[in-house]
Amino acid sequence: MILALIFGISILSLVFAMMLARYVLKGSPGSPQMQEIANAIREGAEAFVRRQYTTIGILSLVLAGIIFLFYQYSSSPNIRDLGPGIAMKVTFAFLVGAACSAVSGFVGMFVSIRANIRTAAAATTSLDKALRTALYGGAVSGLTVVALSLLGVGGLFYLYGGMEDPTEVPLQIVGFGFGASFVALFAQLGGGIYTKAADVGADLVGKVEAGIPEDDPRNPAVIADLVGDNVGDCAGRGADLFESTAAENIGAMILGTVLFSQFGVKGILFPLVARAFGLIATIIGILVVRVKEGGDPMAAMNRGYYVTTLLAMGGFYVAVNQLLGDNLYFFAAGVVGILTALAFVFITQYYTEYKYRPVKSIAEASQTGPATNIITGMAVAMECTGLPVITICAALLGAYYLGELALPNGGLYGTAIATMGMLAPCAYILAMDTFGPITDNAGGIIEMSNQPEEIRVRTDRLDAVGNTTKALTKGYAIGSAALAAFLLFSAYLDEVKKITGSAIAVDLSHVPTFVGALIGAALVFVFSALAIRAVGRAAYYVINEVRRQFKADPGIMKGTSKPDYGRCVDIVTVGALKEMVLPGLLPVVVPVAVGFTFKYLASEGRPGAEAVAALLMVGTIAGILMATMMNNGGGAWDNAKKFIELGSYGGKGSDTHKAAVVGDTVGDPFKDTAGPSLHVLIKLLSTITLVLAPLFL
Repeated sequence: MILALIFGISILSLVFAMMLARYVLKGSPGSPQMQEIANAIREGAEAFVRRQYTTIGILSLVLAGIIFLFYQYSSSPNIRDLGPGIAMKVTFAFLVGAACSAVSGFVGMFVSIRANIRTAAAATTSLDKALRTALYGGAVSGLTVVALSLLGVGGLFYLYGGMEDPTEVPLQIVGFGFGASFVALFAQLGGGIYTKAADVGADLVGKVEAGIPEDDPRNPAVIADLVGDNVGDCAGRGADLFESTAAENIGAMILGTVLFSQFGVKGILFPLVARAFGLIATIIGILVVRVKEGGDPMAAMNRGYYVTTLLAMGGFYVAVNQLLGDNLYFFAAGVVGILTALAFVFITQYYTEYKYRPVKSIAEASQTGPATNIITGMAVAMECTGLPVITICAALLGAYYLGELALPNGGLYGTAIATMGMLAPCAYILAMDTFGPITDNAGGIIEMSNQPEEIRVRTDRLDAVGNTTKALTKGYAIGSAALAAFLLFSAYLDEVKKITGSAIAVDLSHVPTFVGALIGAALVFVFSALAIRAVGRAAYYVINEVRRQFKADPGIMKGTSKPDYGRCVDIVTVGALKEMVLPGLLPVVVPVAVGFTFKYLASEGRPGAEAVAALLMVGTIAGILMATMMNNGGGAWDNAKKFIELGSYGGKGSDTHKAAVVGDTVGDPFKDTAGPSLHVLIKLLSTITLVLAPLFL
């Protein structure tokens, strides 16, 4: 009955998502001029995703083959003890996870590139209709991602005999999380490199050198920039949040096996039930979003989020009451997770909105040039790690001790419940995130098709809300990644204990363990460097192409000639796909190399497993700090530029504005390429160590 409830709610959510998609697609596609622009965006996005997922598919099949051979032919008793058919089970789970992650990313992009033109067309008649069109388009992605995660994990649990042997099956489906993480990393990296290379190229040549506005049709890179919003913020983020929900569900289920004597299979399936109730809360939250013509769209979005959060809290209480014995301490741990999500939203707002001190300080520093803008921006980026870390520490400590009060040895399960609580409104969060690029594209379509000023005012308001929601969801993603990383780290230690019968300790005074920890920290920095450098390389070619077109055809700037948009799209596509491979493979190769090599460095203990545990622990800590710094720092640079564009310190076209544009372009690969990719890297490290733990023993 529990699985039937999970599957029923998931299928209901997919049906509702289809209804929302139908509503969006029935909307007016706008004027022929608007359709021409939208079609160029759609064609560019589909071409990139098709080529990107072909590359990812080949890499996934190769890795699946390696996993199968490792499990099938390994002589290790640690693997033979996992039961018959383990090689096929882990490999199949990996492929299903990879496929579902790819579908999640594709669905997000498919709807967004069709919702953008319909949002633009709706803006010609009503602010409310435009708001709901964009939100419903985003909700299709949010509901689909979470429902697919539940169907995938729950389906594999049932298929592998979880109702007969519930304590062993969670270890057999960890490949699902690994497959999801592997695809998500490449989707986020490739999309992030694409979107920021195009954005940097368009901004530096268009705004700074040519002095033309954003989304000006004379800019040859403007279509590539609008395509990037979809392949980075929609396809990439959809795959990212799919792997988050999948990996965290599996990690919580593994920890639930420890308390099997207390709760039976109910404790293992609790994470899936809690997530399913979150889907119901999201559906209701989406339906309450409305705005009057002169109203505040952000207030309407917040109202939906608060309704979703309150209903998710109620659903959480029902799940605890029915599955965990009406234990209020466990319910309180879930509330801690939900409040942690709210705290991250407010912290992100403080550091990224231009009404507060951090962003204003960057704008003020821009008066003396790009150097002081960048110096102040880096200071803000580093400062903004403090409050999130305090919040994470408070959440982990609070959830752990509530778990201990709920049940002896229930502390770790308390942290798992807090993670589930934080991710309860995940579908609505993803809807808010996808809302951003849809409204951004809609604004670009309106401007490029030369629509009246009053329509542009509507899309500008929605675009401003979209920028805020994108920043908030990135803050949320950091917080959930932090709690999830601890959950998955605990699951790794528990898996090692299940396989070997004894626990391992991460003792940093042990040299191999310390070296593993140091490599984990360095991995985060090297990965970030490769991702940022990839943007710089791809942007270099875009900038040269835009300059070439301006020089070769003076009629472009006069408005008498049409730029070659397709050339810039092709350049960014080739550059992004080429540059994503090395940083994408790095977090796969390094932990395997460390664990397998260190396994033979000492005759006593389990140095391989301990070194990997240290790499995972310290790499997670460094990754959380680096992702926080990059996401919030990049958002602060972006909004400092927008604050100046509103008229402060000379407004658009001033030297202060040009300095802020330079700072914004520095922050672009921080907040949209390296930062979001680090969320995935943190969880990829966890899932790969879960899958390959027997190799290190």
